[in-house]
Amino acid sequence: MTSLVLIVDDDFDLRDTLSDVLQDAGFAVASAGDGIEALDYLRTGERPAVILLDWMMPRCNGSQFRSEQLADPAIAAIPVVLLTADTRREEKMAELGVETYLAKPCDRETLLAAIRKYTPT
Repeated sequence: MTSLVLIVDDDFDLRDTLSDVLQDAGFAVASAGDGIEALDYLRTGERPAVILLDWMMPRCNGSQFRSEQLADPAIAAIPVVLLTADTRREEKMAELGVETYLAKPCDRETLLAAIRKYTPT
């Protein structure tokens, strides 16, 4: 079975590129332009193995999304990989309660290693 990755980022071009890389590596991909779209997807769509989450987004940023995610028992356990250009990554990780982050921009192998940490082989 192919693992599904949910990409949550307001940058369409980045979402598209990440999607291509992940699909080329054999993952199924869904995407959302912000936290509101991501929460809607999670509550109605297929459950992803992992969420790749941007920190800075309009309408519903990474912190707001994560608070909503953790408050919903149906989706709270889905692991999140933080994707950010912010230099205070460790602080953001602690705030969100996530274990893994990717610094923007990240290379293909770093991305795939982070995603594979949470997906069955």
